[in-house]
Amino acid sequence: FMIGVWGGEERQYASLKFFLYTMFGSALMLVAFLALFFVTGANRGPTLDALIYAITQDEGIVKVTGEVGSGKTMLCRMLLERLPDDVESLYLANPSLSRSEILGAIADELGIPADGKTTHSMIRTLQDALVERYAAGKRVVIMIDEAHAMPAESLEEIRLLSNLESKATKLLQIALFAQPELDERLAANDMRQLRERITQHFNLSPLKAGEVGSYIEFRLRAAGYRGPNPFSARAIETIARLSEGLSRRINILADKALLAAYSVGAQQVDAAEV
Repeated sequence: FMIGVWGGEERQYASLKFFLYTMFGSALMLVAFLALFFVTGANRGPTLDALIYAITQDEGIVKVTGEVGSGKTMLCRMLLERLPDDVESLYLANPSLSRSEILGAIADELGIPADGKTTHSMIRTLQDALVERYAAGKRVVIMIDEAHAMPAESLEEIRLLSNLESKATKLLQIALFAQPELDERLAANDMRQLRERITQHFNLSPLKAGEVGSYIEFRLRAAGYRGPNPFSARAIETIARLSEGLSRRINILADKALLAAYSVGAQQVDAAEV
């Protein structure tokens, strides 16, 4: 499908590698071209806007859930990218931290010495640091990825941290990104206090079958491809069915299909290559 687009076998191969790794393969490339590859359709754009609004309006704890591969981490990265300059962002990628380790991680991100402090002393120190930032016109948000895997005591610590406030507002905003298992855990009776503290709930649904073609073409164009769509209607239908609308699966299937078509010299990706 690259024949006649760039010309020359070596150049075609180099260009194909670039497209494969920027469109579907490389985490480093995805980070570098984050804004280019973020799809605002399938309710992703409105969800990002709503998250920014919730955080900048001091709404406390917000939650984003979605199946594995639905784009939660991409949304989290875009949120980090799009928050205004007066918001200081802390990102926790390790959900298995204990109660004390979470406090230590937050203190470390804020540049607060944590050695030898008791839990009570640490929370008081955190509150003082947050008050100083608030007085300077700064907001602080902590984003926790894979929150469904957090120990129960760590989830309880998140609830307690949400109590940190001044006379006028919450001092710490918290955004939880998790698989649907978090909803199951929050439904338990012993989690009702944390559940009631969550002010906004967002769910990343899989892409609908009719949205998959647009998603693939968007990524092609974002990577710089300007030729005709190399995926046939049957290929797109097959990818939509096999992926169940999950963006990570779409990326993998499209990647492998492109490579399969290239290996046999096909000018278009059909269902047989998927």
